[in-house]
Order: sequence, then structure tokens, then C-alpha cells
Amino acid sequence: MRERVLEMAATESTIRFSGHTLDKATKAKVTLENYYSNLIAQHIERKQRLAKLEESLKDEGLSEQQKQEKRLQHAQKETEFLRLKRSRLGVEDFEPLKVIGRGAFGEVRLVQKKDTGHVYAMKILRKADMLEKEQVAHVRAERDILVEADHQWVVKMYYSFQDPINLYLIMEFLPGGDMMTLLMKKDTLSEECTQFYISETALAIDSIHKLGFIHRDIKPDNLLLDARGHIKLSDFGLCTGLKKSHRTDFYRDLSQAKPSDFMTSCGCGSGGAMDSKRRAESWKRNRRALAYSTVGTPDYIAPEVFLQNGYGPACDCWSLGVIMYEMLIGYPPFCSENPQETYRKVMNWRETLIFPPEVPISEEAKDTIVRFCCEADRRLGSQRGIEELKLAPFFRGVDWEHIRERPAAIPVEVRSIDDTSNFDEFPDVKLEIPSAPLPQDGEVIYKDWVFINYTFKRFEGLTQRGTPTKK
Repeated sequence: MRERVLEMAATESTIRFSGHTLDKATKAKVTLENYYSNLIAQHIERKQRLAKLEESLKDEGLSEQQKQEKRLQHAQKETEFLRLKRSRLGVEDFEPLKVIGRGAFGEVRLVQKKDTGHVYAMKILRKADMLEKEQVAHVRAERDILVEADHQWVVKMYYSFQDPINLYLIMEFLPGGDMMTLLMKKDTLSEECTQFYISETALAIDSIHKLGFIHRDIKPDNLLLDARGHIKLSDFGLCTGLKKSHRTDFYRDLSQAKPSDFMTSCGCGSGGAMDSKRRAESWKRNRRALAYSTVGTPDYIAPEVFLQNGYGPACDCWSLGVIMYEMLIGYPPFCSENPQETYRKVMNWRETLIFPPEVPISEEAKDTIVRFCCEADRRLGSQRGIEELKLAPFFRGVDWEHIRERPAAIPVEVRSIDDTSNFDEFPDVKLEIPSAPLPQDGEVIYKDWVFINYTFKRFEGLTQRGTPTKK
């Protein structure tokens, strides 16, 4: 008998499983891990919501009966949330109103949820493109950060779901547009306006750093403006966090890149012959095409990110300096005819960071930009974060605690909840949401295991009721 057991053990040790079996095993492992981690997370979140309610009841001076009524209402909301979480959410639950954005991997549409009438921005990402361009880690990072960063400085995500061809992020709609559009409307911003927007952006960056994330891709395109003109951070596709699923060897040494890897023109002269006015005009002329391209621009990226030998939160402070320069001068400091030249300028910032004499700015502003765009360990904000900025002379007079409650530097005009006047027109993109056909009864749709656990529903989004749209 003993010999038989040994013989079986020896046979088992030589078994080779097929790729299909291993793939199914991986899928099962990921599914189980996510199922139990979600159960634990839901339990913690439920306890936190109850604790928050109890805390608010202490401050309101209510009678015991009124407190009980509030607790009962909360319990009913929690029950409704559990029921709604089990229900399937899909594109058919949303009415498309307008295309408001386009990127390398999909589009953004203004949509209205049919049952509540609430208006959202729907970001659609094509799975095939994600897999082909090795963007899965970046998509996962963006979804996870939007779930975790429930914060006033970060665009709020209410739902995420998928079908066989696309991933969908349903986010709050910010009608003010983005900083790129604002900078294109204005030649330059005053130092007072620049102080306001850089302060708010610094607070937004600080809020994600405190969560343990580094954005890596801070640029005007990713600074959205709400209905009151205040900043919110978006587009966390290149954000690096603490989870292994967020890491991809994305940046290569651009000195080895081929011209075909990028757009042929960034739209800024590389020589000194072009004056600042012509350089700004050239930059603006090509800026939109750059924003919608697959690779974007290296203009705002810190040198240490390119080198791939380690970087920290200070890389986002570099980007802050580049944006500040663009606000005051009219174009970024390292813009060139092509990305390779921009890369060369970024890496040689000691020689290439210059201020054109024909665009005068204060010494305090220059000093702040130079302190942002320098060696990582000496960079403003690299040691003590936002506390260092508060001591800088350029930020004198900023009400850091209440800046979001104060009027914005440039007010945003919003005529209705679905006003898209601050966004580009995309006449070549169909309004209809591109989606996979609905499954027939009993049909099981295969989901790539890499996209497992992508679905998310936020408590506030599911328990707030609006007025259903009339059909």
C-alpha cells in the first residue's frame, strides 16, 4: 500500500496543467480573494457610516425620539444600498446627452441616469486597447484611487462597471471644464489668479499624497473646474500606489525613443529665435491635438520619472512648477518642436529653465518656480509637503483652510446642470454609447480575469433619489 501511495505522489508531481486550466485557476483565485476582501471592506464602511451618523447626532441637539427616527432612516438606506448593489447596472440605465471628451482609449460623455435624473460624466475605455497598450495596471489604479479618494479635491466616482468590450466609469460632472481650456482662452493669468490655482492644486496633490498615492501626470488637462470654479484632480491612469496591480514599467528612457513613438510636433519652437508671443501662439495651436493623442506630452513630467531609478511624491511638485510657469508666461518652460527635444530640455533644466524678459513676472514668482523645478530632494514641498508652500513668500495671504469656500479667482458661468459650454465640440464622435449587446437569458458572458472586481457602486450615489426623466 505504501509503495502505491509513493507511486501516485510521484505521478502527481509530473502532471503538467494546460494554459486554459492555469488561467481558470488564476481567475478563481482572484475572484475568491476579491470576494472576501470586498466583504470585509463593506463591513468596515458600514460601521464607519454608522459612526459618522452617531457623531452628527451628538452635535444636532435632537431629542431621543428624533435620533431614533434618523437611525431608522439610515438603516433603511443601508438596506436599500444592499438591494441596489445586487442589481445589475449597465449603459442602458443612462441616457447620453453629449460627447464632452476624447482620449486615446475612448471618450467621455455627459449622461443622465434614467431612474433618478442625475447628470454624470461617463468615461468609456475600450478593453482591447487597454490590453494591447498594456494599460491594465493604469486603469486598475485609476478605478482604485477614485474608490478610495472620496475627497473634496478629487473628482468623485459614483459607479464603475463593464461589458465584454468596454469599461465604464461614472463620475461627477464638473461643468467648469479644465485648466487647459481656461489657459487657451487666456493669454496668461495674473499672479493673483496663479496663486489661487496653484494653491488649490497643491492642496489637491497633498490630499492624494496623504493616501499614499503619487499622481505622476499632473498637467492642466487633469485639473477640472467645478460649477464654482474650484479645482478637482482627475485622470489617475498613471498614478502609482501601494498595490502591485498598479505597477507597470511604463516610462522608457525617451533618449532611446523613435520619432514615430510620439506625435511629430509639440508645437513650440526649440530655438531662441522665436519670441514668447509666437511661442505661446504655436503652443496653443497644437495643444489640443496633443491632449487627445495616445502618448501625450513630456512637458510636465519630472526628470527623475524618466530616469526610472526611483522617484517620490516630489515629482508632482515639479509638475506644479511647470504649470505655474505656463500660467504666467503663456507656455511651458521646456516646450519644443518634438518630444525628444522637450525631453532633452527637461533633463538639462539647469540650462533650459529661463524666463523671457519680454514677459515680466515678480521675483517671488520666479523664485517659487525655480524652487519647484530643481533637484528632487531640494524641491519646494518635498520634505514637509504643503507646510513648506505655506511659508513661501509667493503664497503670502492664502487662506489655506477656507480657500475652497471662498470665491474662485475666475468665476465659472453655468446656466444649467447639463451646461457643456466650457467643453470642446466633438461632431465626429457618435452620441450613441458604444456597448456590447445584452446577454440572452441563461447566457454567461466571459470576463477577462484582469478586469475582475472592476464594478463599484458608491453609497451616496445609490441612496440619493432624484426626479426620474420623463420619456
